[in-house]
Amino acid sequence: MDQTSAPTPQSATIAERVAKTGIDEAMIDALVRTFYGKIRDDALLGPVFGAAITDWEPHLQKMIDFWSSVALLTHRYDGRPLPAHVRFDIGPAHFERWLELFRETTAEVCTPEAAAFFEDRAANIGRSIQMGVDFFRKQAAADVGVAR
Repeated sequence: MDQTSAPTPQSATIAERVAKTGIDEAMIDALVRTFYGKIRDDALLGPVFGAAITDWEPHLQKMIDFWSSVALLTHRYDGRPLPAHVRFDIGPAHFERWLELFRETTAEVCTPEAAAFFEDRAANIGRSIQMGVDFFRKQAAADVGVAR
């Protein structure tokens, strides 16, 4: 008796995405490593990331897990990105540069379809993190004003 199960809607969606875009673990690994290589060398972002990350390999693995979870729904990422970003002095210029380097990297590493997928998700993620950072900073400033 065959014990194989029917594909779930989620697995069918992932299979369609992989077929349409070519996204796989090797592409995600190359995307993350290439992108963070650019980040480390960047005049604006390099110092921010360099102050936060002393051992790059665990961070790269975490980002590979993150993008695998986003693109392939692997559920390997279990972090909380907002608290990691709130503690740094970053603003709109940092987010714009981050997205610029990300787009540049997707064009180099990905198929056009995969690049479009990753760029769309990155823009949404960047916007969400930037809004969260802004919210927490405004809240902290308001709390300081109330404490006076």
